[in-house]
Amino acid sequence: MEVVRPSKLRLLLFAFGDFAFNLYWQSVMLFLLFYYTDALNLPIAVAATTYMIASVWDGIANFIAGLLVDRRHATLRYGAILVAGAVPLGACFMLMYMPPLTSGGWAIASILAAHLLFRTAYAAVNVPYLAMTARVSADGGDRAFVAGMRMLFGTAAAVAIALCTVPIGRWLTGSTASQAYFGAAVLFGAIGTAILVLVGATYREGTTIDRPLPASVRAVLISLLKNRAFVTLSASMMSMIVAITVINKSVLYYFKYLLNDPEAGQLALASMGVVSGIAIPLWMMLGRIVGLRALWFITAGLGIVALLFFAAIDVHQSELMQIFLITLQVMIVGLNFVFWAMLPNTVEYGEQTTGLHVEGAVFGVAALLQRIAIGIATAILGWSFASAGYVPNVQQSADTLSGMRATIVVVPVIFLALSCVAMLSNPLGRQEKPTKLDPEPA
Repeated sequence: MEVVRPSKLRLLLFAFGDFAFNLYWQSVMLFLLFYYTDALNLPIAVAATTYMIASVWDGIANFIAGLLVDRRHATLRYGAILVAGAVPLGACFMLMYMPPLTSGGWAIASILAAHLLFRTAYAAVNVPYLAMTARVSADGGDRAFVAGMRMLFGTAAAVAIALCTVPIGRWLTGSTASQAYFGAAVLFGAIGTAILVLVGATYREGTTIDRPLPASVRAVLISLLKNRAFVTLSASMMSMIVAITVINKSVLYYFKYLLNDPEAGQLALASMGVVSGIAIPLWMMLGRIVGLRALWFITAGLGIVALLFFAAIDVHQSELMQIFLITLQVMIVGLNFVFWAMLPNTVEYGEQTTGLHVEGAVFGVAALLQRIAIGIATAILGWSFASAGYVPNVQQSADTLSGMRATIVVVPVIFLALSCVAMLSNPLGRQEKPTKLDPEPA
């Protein structure tokens, strides 16, 4: 493997692609379920099930894309893929927020179809981009820098989505809630398309990988199952994703129905994004001191403590809830940074263990598991709210509000604890195997 150290400017330009992807991703994560229920008036159980189906399909599409990346790595032009896929991806994003032209079952079918189209287009472009993070540089420090910068750009996109979706959508359309979301989607889709074209056109590989192709899909899957670093990191990630997805998707509902202050909910989402930009460099520095694996336990532990404190008090003020969410977001940022910083290192760990270098499958399977976890979390949230008696756009009963609050606390605590159990078995960052893959302190 030939090592080439790219300039920080080139690494920064590559990481800028995550701003575009997060315009799409953060909108789906923060607003889409709420758009389904409170703009289109879908029952939350139906909306959550629709979301879960699309999320699981997204994972399957990511896995397929990852296998194709590995099978055709020698001929793929990654930059060209970003350029070619940018326009269809942006168009599908706009279509996903287009209000249905029919009603009843056909409306639900059209909503699901649009969501599936977007998820397919997203996988086709995003998986090659993720695989490029293992090629943009062979240096672990450069990869950690890219992971941090990607998160900073993603944070900026999250702030833009949280603050601008509703007001800009209403300003562009001057009309109803559903049309406002569609107007915002058109604007963000155009911006995301332009950025991905720029990143794809200027991308250059920082390392050359010379390896034989995996013999089969079975060989790829076996190599991943033998890759203990990948398996345990993925298990930790899935548990973490369930926890933070339940938290993030509950924000707008909590502010609207428990605090009667929906605008403060949008501000809370934006504030969570702003604090992410501050927290990322701090987590990066702390990770260099204590190691990525130890950082996971620190961040998850802080999150559990914060949730238990929230469970012990009854928050009825928007300002206090915003402070709690900002504090919790610091933990979320740390966990996400650790995952994305460790994931490229599992590629080389697996190659040393099995002899196969399967970068596309690593990112594809990781995306598959991530999407499954998001689908599970959305289903848990939606079905729990439905069982508590939630109905969109009406005053909720005291029992319903109590059930909604219990879901927001109990589920994240359980799954954050499970993430720590899985991380205990992760070999990266421990000196049990003296290789270049283990630069972290024991």
